[in-house]
Amino acid sequence: MKGFAMRKIGSTGWVEKERPQCGPLDAICRPLALAPCTSDIHTVWAGAIGDRKDMILGHEAVGEVVEVGALVKDFKPGDRVIITAITPDWSTLEAQGGFPMHSGGMLSGWKFSNFKDGVFAEYFHVNDADGNLAHLPEGMDLGAATMLADMVPTGLHGAELADITFGDNVAVIGIGPVGLMAVAGAALRGAAQIYAVGSRKNCADLALEFGATRIVNYREGDIVEQILDLTRGQGVDKVIVAGGDNNTFTQALKILKPGGIIGNVNYLGEGESVPISRLDWGCGMGHKQIRGGLMPGGRLRAEKLARLVTAGRIHPEKLITHTFHGLENVEPALMLMKDKPRDLIKPLVILD
Repeated sequence: MKGFAMRKIGSTGWVEKERPQCGPLDAICRPLALAPCTSDIHTVWAGAIGDRKDMILGHEAVGEVVEVGALVKDFKPGDRVIITAITPDWSTLEAQGGFPMHSGGMLSGWKFSNFKDGVFAEYFHVNDADGNLAHLPEGMDLGAATMLADMVPTGLHGAELADITFGDNVAVIGIGPVGLMAVAGAALRGAAQIYAVGSRKNCADLALEFGATRIVNYREGDIVEQILDLTRGQGVDKVIVAGGDNNTFTQALKILKPGGIIGNVNYLGEGESVPISRLDWGCGMGHKQIRGGLMPGGRLRAEKLARLVTAGRIHPEKLITHTFHGLENVEPALMLMKDKPRDLIKPLVILD
């Protein structure tokens, strides 16, 4: 089979590999729709997880099952499925302890294009199929379904990590596709004011549609000053960090009230450390929590999020701004994520 791969740090290309083998609990799928992610960019061009040689990229897919292992109960060849970007080993102690995304070690639930070949291929392997596949609801838009692999669960996990409750005032820093779903998650959880930090007009417009009450444009001034001015110096109850860099936490701490929580779902792909301002953290005693987490993944979460789509509670298909057709167009779609033109939110590749 062929797949689009990271050849080494800073280099990508097409490779030929053997079709993956199916274990007794596993499945082999072929993709129906794919989406490149900023994480792929960090992986290849920043070397965020170290060097990888000829590793097939991609972790966002909707697919069709072509083979299942002898012990798989709930899926069969021909089933159309959502494949979660995070595919834990559900029998591990970490999963039993409530942290399936770290099954087998920190971040080890993230297998695609990290520890094994990803989904940008003619076929791909899914471990623990009964736990990591979800049936694609009939009639669901393929773009919306593909966003359920990563963008939706990651964005909503930001709202979970920040523990947003009714009436909280919230800042969402970064309104790319994950941040936009974090805005939607904050609104679903009952936030009052939602200050969405970003500068692109299409992202700002969609943030307002998803529930933001105010756009804070970092090109128009320091976001700390803007948010403190909007809150009359009080700051916000919760912050979701879905963009920026290692220094963003300094800004997040400055706008966070004592007793508040920062929920981070931003992938920090570069640098050795994250600076934390001692004074803004209350000299370590300000009761300002920082929670960073990889989204849980798995079938149950995907099925529940699919219910939100079918019920009309969220509209992830609106994240799609560029659509390509054919596996060969994974490469230009990925380059869009690398170059980030102003009109881009998320590209989608449909396999005809």
